Amino acid sequence: MSTRHAAFLKHSLSWLLGLTLLAALLPAQAIELDQVKPGFPEATRLSAAEGEHPAKAVYAGETLLGYAFKTDDVAPIPAYSGKPINMLVGFDLEARLTQATILGHEEPIMLVGIPEQRLIDYADAHIPHHVSERLRVGENLDAISGATVTVIVLTETIMRAARRVAAEQGLIDDPLATPPAKVRHDVFEPADWETLVGDGTIRRLHLTHGQIDEAFVGTPAEAYASGEDPESTFIDLYVTYLNAPTAGRNLLGDVVYDQLMERLDEGEHAIGVMARGDYSFKGSGYVRGGIFDRIEAGQGNTAIAFQDSDHRRIVRMGIDGAPRLTERDIFIIREDAQFDPGEPWELGLLVRRATGALDTEFVRFNADYSIPEAYIERFEPPVEEALWVQVWRDRTFQIVVLGIGLTVLTAIMLFQDVLVRYPRILEPLRIGFLIYTVTFIGWYSLAQLSVVNILTFIHSLMGGFSWESFLIDPMMFILWSFVAVTLLMWGRGVFCGWLCPFGAMQDLINKAARKLKVPQFEVPFAVHERLWAIKYIILLGLFAVSLHSLGQAERYAEVEPFKTAVTMRFQREWAFLLYALGLLAISAFTHKAYCRYICPLGAGLAIPARLRLFDWLKRHRGSCGTPCQICANECEVAAIHPDGRINANECHYCLDCQVTYHDDQRCPPMIKRRKRYEKAARVSSKSGGVETYPADAAQGSGAKLQRIPTLQEE
Repeated sequence: MSTRHAAFLKHSLSWLLGLTLLAALLPAQAIELDQVKPGFPEATRLSAAEGEHPAKAVYAGETLLGYAFKTDDVAPIPAYSGKPINMLVGFDLEARLTQATILGHEEPIMLVGIPEQRLIDYADAHIPHHVSERLRVGENLDAISGATVTVIVLTETIMRAARRVAAEQGLIDDPLATPPAKVRHDVFEPADWETLVGDGTIRRLHLTHGQIDEAFVGTPAEAYASGEDPESTFIDLYVTYLNAPTAGRNLLGDVVYDQLMERLDEGEHAIGVMARGDYSFKGSGYVRGGIFDRIEAGQGNTAIAFQDSDHRRIVRMGIDGAPRLTERDIFIIREDAQFDPGEPWELGLLVRRATGALDTEFVRFNADYSIPEAYIERFEPPVEEALWVQVWRDRTFQIVVLGIGLTVLTAIMLFQDVLVRYPRILEPLRIGFLIYTVTFIGWYSLAQLSVVNILTFIHSLMGGFSWESFLIDPMMFILWSFVAVTLLMWGRGVFCGWLCPFGAMQDLINKAARKLKVPQFEVPFAVHERLWAIKYIILLGLFAVSLHSLGQAERYAEVEPFKTAVTMRFQREWAFLLYALGLLAISAFTHKAYCRYICPLGAGLAIPARLRLFDWLKRHRGSCGTPCQICANECEVAAIHPDGRINANECHYCLDCQVTYHDDQRCPPMIKRRKRYEKAARVSSKSGGVETYPADAAQGSGAKLQRIPTLQEE
């Protein structure tokens, strides 16, 4: 490279990098009032909504109507193109969708053949569904044939983003919030006081006068020490969670426990607080209608105060071994506290000491509590399931049937040397598989691979590769994975000859034409060999266009009739329809003419197929090609050179040449071996001796070694 060219390249890269950085630094385009009018006709102004995600609160005067946001700011899910579909979504105060406007996308599948209005209508079909609904393509929403991946991503983008914003604004429960632990009412073990204290069912807080005096050191109350023995008990306090049967039934007895549980509403909890000593946790100043000012429960950032309506006395304890307790009480934690019994909590004890007529100092002591794990059932925190996982689960049937088909094809490839010896089995097996490819893989599953897939994959590697973009269509992902393996094992022929729906259509049409004695036209091999280059030129041209615009490359990729004949099942405009039907008609006279000379997908697969590891097709006999031309003349795609070589880049792996290779009625070397054997058999028969089938002939014809009967035996 010259110095001038290097400087030009460096300058261009710097300019491109500068533009990229500038685009990254520019602020995102704000939502305008006119944009939300379709979803909120009465809207008069917008204001920033509080929360992590940049949403807008929509108002009519001072009345809040709902919220609007761009999905790229909330849930940018990669679509078929590898880039997200950006939408303006709105919902009202009941969390029902009011707007789903497409702002932009780079979906190449929508640029040709499928009107943009169909995608717009599909987005509008989400209105007025609730954001918490589970919408499924094909059930709640009509799919767009040929754009399955795009519409699945669009639905998930709308619903996932809307749920996040609605939860953030308090309109629905947080879909990712961890459910509280549930008490296991089936777990109960009879136990005495000592056992429950020992295993943590009952927690103890024991404070002496000396500890209290020490706690007030450094405060104005330090000088007002009680003067009691420092080792004497100030309070001996016990706390437990009564909803758990092992705690509640043992402490209260069956009757009282059942009565207590019946009085509790959904989401309410009961704790038991018991104590003895010189200090009362209730206090002498407690009056009806008041608040217990000496105890307070706490969990996380929530403080729970108790009123007289939350209080019940324990008249009699039904447990053995309990100490003599002067205070025995039940306190109810109400539903609005959102208490989770599985999370640690504490009972705070406030100790007050007067420092004068009006002044008081407080010190807080906590009795920490964690429930034994055996008493509760925990729930795993919900995980926002990846979209591709949902799709794979919903398409279990297609995946299973495809897996069975690919398993059968793998067995055919692995045991081809055996099958080719039995053409009466192989021929109907191949025809059946071609019908399966057209009907199930093609028209039913719409899993026609395309050169667009190759271009999309290359562009994803060049920037922002995401597995989710490819996993979102399980049929295509499985097929591409299988094709990648078979390219290394056998070359491009496994896909082109067995798994391509449009190729299978041509193959079946040509077979029917031959049965009907339709004359076949073949170009001379020298011309045919040069026509191979056309598909490679088309491939390079599409790749060059894709570097400028993947969408534009998708338009030119209509040189493939796959979308018309397979994905859209011939339901297109006349121009596309005539093109696809014309190619199929040509295949009746020239076998797979499109595949041989035009198909850019075949060219794209042939390039990496040069790395194949094995040559399974046998062409080892000295007469193959010179002088024998039987296989070359019978090869329907003309992939065998006049010198006998098989061009693996053009072979469609129909295995016809391998059938001929082992046929002792058509292959000259095999005919010679058969005649030699027959002659030896006649000689043996005349002499009355015993002869065996020659090993080399047996290997060629596929016959088993057998004993020739003698005349006496006959």
